[in-house]
Amino acid sequence: MRSEQSEFSGGPLDGRVMPVLVGLTGRPPKVYRVPVPGTDGAPETVLVYRLAPAERPRRARWRYEFDPRGAEGRERRRLKWPWS
Repeated sequence: MRSEQSEFSGGPLDGRVMPVLVGLTGRPPKVYRVPVPGTDGAPETVLVYRLAPAERPRRARWRYEFDPRGAEGRERRRLKWPWS
């Protein structure tokens, strides 16, 4: 699989550049989830980053921005079938 260096902005990964796997079209996933293990019996948390265009196109084409709402803030879309 191919990967691309992507910049992360906001949240705990602010300013880091990490490799992210890209699909067949060369585009990274729209949502990147980072699982963080809990310490001392605390539950595991998941950091959610959403894809956004990079401000500096020479360095990278994409970057991820921190979404503080997490997975709960994302609305689920249902398929709309023409016969329903």
